[in-house]
Amino acid sequence: MNFQFLNRYLLIILVITSIGCGNQRKKDAADFFLKANHAFQQKNYTEALRLYDEAINKNPDFADAYMNKGICLMKMSQPADAYEILTEAIRIDPTLTQANLVRAEVALNLGRTAEADADLKLIEKDYKDSSRYFLIRGDLFQARNESALSVSDYDRAITLDSTNTEALVNRGALYYNQANYALAQHDFRRALTIRPSQIEALNNLGLIAIHQHKHDEALRLFDQILYLNPANALALNNKGYTLLQLGRLDEAVKLIDRSLDIMPENGYALRNMGIYHMKSGDVEKALAEYNKAIEIAEPVEELYGLTGQAYFKKGDSSNACKIWKQGSVLKDALAISELKLHCK
Repeated sequence: MNFQFLNRYLLIILVITSIGCGNQRKKDAADFFLKANHAFQQKNYTEALRLYDEAINKNPDFADAYMNKGICLMKMSQPADAYEILTEAIRIDPTLTQANLVRAEVALNLGRTAEADADLKLIEKDYKDSSRYFLIRGDLFQARNESALSVSDYDRAITLDSTNTEALVNRGALYYNQANYALAQHDFRRALTIRPSQIEALNNLGLIAIHQHKHDEALRLFDQILYLNPANALALNNKGYTLLQLGRLDEAVKLIDRSLDIMPENGYALRNMGIYHMKSGDVEKALAEYNKAIEIAEPVEELYGLTGQAYFKKGDSSNACKIWKQGSVLKDALAISELKLHCK
């Protein structure tokens, strides 16, 4: 399975700086800026990036162009470059607090929580009534495993804007991780009433359906995602996992394999490929996939428990107990159970 917080990018209003008509280069920069914004809104990010660069070339002090270029780079999955460009925007215009808000989110994408915290504290007073501010700060607390503070900020974000689907999805994700499926479902369903095509909410409801052994409902939800985006790696993998639970191995492995083609470093898909090989009777191949998932060093549900089971099945109780001990430290429920059952 693959659980999802909202994998969002930045939907900040694109702003325009007042430019004096007497300066031709600044006027040209403004023209390029407006064209870039139009391309951005049309989701033509490559062209938008080129036009922002043209605007900056005409006016190197054009802070808004730097900021929007940073947003564009995030859309293009280039967060490190985005961070640098946003830093330049702030250097040019320290009063452009919107750039700090964007940079805080970029920093979170990069795992740089200290930098995100610094930006958010800097603009806290200016954004005391901003739903987006509390959403991003809630994400920061979540990254620090401070769940109570995170939920509090998501609550505040939703109070300020009841249509904030991002906050609903992320709060629901926290409830899911706490195994509070009723509250999680409520948030995901609320998000879908606002945006019926909200992929993260559909995905997470599908995972709850799996936990509730409602596999037909799970398949329906994952199929909804794949109708919207046939190349959604997480939905392909999660549908494959559902089919594994139903014993439909041939169908399952095709979907998991497609998921890995799109997202090779997906620990859940590697784990699921391991489950497929275990169910097919090939313990060595299963172990190879499980160990690839472990090498990624990201939390994957039951991964250590399943890996230990594979070692145990091939008669290697020493490595089985070793991996279960590691999983117990990481709070892998299956590993904890197996360790108690088989190891002294």
